[in-house]
Amino acid sequence: MARNVLGGDLAACSYDPLAGFFRDGCCHTRSDDVGTHVICAKVTADFLAFSMQRGNDLSTPQPEVRFRGLRPGDRWCLCVLRWKEALDAGVAPPVVLQSTHERALEFVTLAQLQAHAVQKVG
Repeated sequence: MARNVLGGDLAACSYDPLAGFFRDGCCHTRSDDVGTHVICAKVTADFLAFSMQRGNDLSTPQPEVRFRGLRPGDRWCLCVLRWKEALDAGVAPPVVLQSTHERALEFVTLAQLQAHAVQKVG
């Protein structure tokens, strides 16, 4: 069972839209997940605009791959380095700690994630 950044079992991120590298609703990862899609975030309009500026349009529907496009408030498994980039730019979306894979801690600190938690823990 995968672990989250708090040390517990990894909880689902989103089933609508269907999130995750494996499109299983969770932020699971493995070695061929080059983007390391491990941060479960509640996306914001500012983040979606930021991501589009960086060349990753997450808002436009792509029906050919059954992707409706993200809207503010949707949960999604983000690439950890994109989230860090957004953090550095001041537009990091809130994070669902229970649904964020422990591998995120290889790139960002727990304190950074906690500071942006959807629900404050502890």
